[in-house]
Amino acid sequence: MKTKLSLPNGWELKRLDSVIKKFIVPQRDRPKTFDGNIPWCRIEDIDGIYLSKSKTGLSVSKEVVESMPLRVYPKGTVIVSCSADLGRCAIIANPLITNQTFIGLVPSEMIDSLYLYYLMGSKSKMLNNLATGATIKYLSKNKFQELLIPLPAITEQQRIVSIIDKCFTAIDQAKSIAEQNLKNAKELFESYLNGVFENKGDDWEESTIGETCILMTGGTPSTTKKEYYHNGKIKWLVSGDINQREIFDCEGRITEMGLSNSNARILPINSVLIALNGQGKTRGTVAMLRTEATCNQSLVSIYPKDDTKILPELIYANLDGRYDEIRKLTGDDGNERRGLNMPIIRKICFTYPKSIKEQKKIISRLDALKNETKKLEEKYKKKIEDLEELKKSILQKAFSGELRYQQI
Repeated sequence: MKTKLSLPNGWELKRLDSVIKKFIVPQRDRPKTFDGNIPWCRIEDIDGIYLSKSKTGLSVSKEVVESMPLRVYPKGTVIVSCSADLGRCAIIANPLITNQTFIGLVPSEMIDSLYLYYLMGSKSKMLNNLATGATIKYLSKNKFQELLIPLPAITEQQRIVSIIDKCFTAIDQAKSIAEQNLKNAKELFESYLNGVFENKGDDWEESTIGETCILMTGGTPSTTKKEYYHNGKIKWLVSGDINQREIFDCEGRITEMGLSNSNARILPINSVLIALNGQGKTRGTVAMLRTEATCNQSLVSIYPKDDTKILPELIYANLDGRYDEIRKLTGDDGNERRGLNMPIIRKICFTYPKSIKEQKKIISRLDALKNETKKLEEKYKKKIEDLEELKKSILQKAFSGELRYQQI
């Protein structure tokens, strides 16, 4: 591989295989039993520089290791993801095993393990470019061996690591503050939102969704019928669209023929949509529908039977503030895959002021606070992104010999 990298005096450009004592490629087969004391880890278990155990407690016995056989990383090995999330790294804190997502780099006396860890972590973009594969990219052992890396003397490596550690500690502290501020901003809005409906007045009404609202869901036209989708003009929502929170458009489209030959129906504009199921945190999420559309069976539309008595935006606000509570109505802890359904939603109790004027005041105050909260969230998210970019800049300077003591 050729490079135009200009290095300081005393630095060398080395092939990775000249400074690595051993490359360890994990066994592809997953152990059938996990009843030992040697941790078996996946990429999800990485949380920081050092990896010592599986978050799920998975471990295998010495007998399983020897019989398969499995390859154990010795302490100090730097593991690098060669498939999913290319470039994700960790240093092995005690002997363990991983799945095939990683390649293990056992450093020689020529290279410090922390220096190697930070160096490989800074090369994720390059590793992605070198990887091959149509759907899942993979970087082979041979490609790793050929990588050219900048290598100063071991004492200089340790000095660089010391500077990076100090800089990253300061950055992580600033990032932690920004993340806490982001969390506080969200909690402030949620607290106010919940307080609105908890501190109800004497003129408030108590009812259920089923008593006051019309519920509708949709359907999925047969996917084998191209005429149900091709050149379709009707907006067709799926559970993922709920995360827009205010829906004006979507990617999905079906035709008039698809609409008439399925359970899909046109939903009321300004109705509240709630996700019955979906990946991750989608289930129980609500959104306001601001356009004419239909949906599949994973969403339910909620619209007042009499919108002169209750505004849909107030229903949205009420349900939005009860996300965790609603998820648990499925009978689990809210994190399982059980779905909501029409009977569950119909039984949801809620309160609202009888006065439409008061409802509008509440909605106006919530909108104003939501806008201010959104501004704060964007500010703190930008701060967090900037701090991550600063880390990348520091690593770039570190491995081109530009870090100096005064930069700490």
